[in-house]
Amino acid sequence: MSDDIEMRRRRALYRAQHRGTKELDIVIGGYAVAKLDGMAGGELDQFERFLQLPEPDIEAAVFGRQALEEADLAPLIASIRSFHGLDGASS
Repeated sequence: MSDDIEMRRRRALYRAQHRGTKELDIVIGGYAVAKLDGMAGGELDQFERFLQLPEPDIEAAVFGRQALEEADLAPLIASIRSFHGLDGASS
């Protein structure tokens, strides 16, 4: 089971660092580098689902231009924004 979680984390890290735009590679990839090792199964499920969203939706949510339709991902978006100081608070 541990190997399965580690494989999922490696895949998620790759996907987070290869978003398609340099800005999101840095923002989402940087968050993933810092947080993925501590993510449990449910958190990892949520992060993987987040990574499947269309690029424009992720960018709009992370940079505060528009909320996601997936309201259950709002805490993850808030965590990413806070991590990078995009919400006015420091990480």
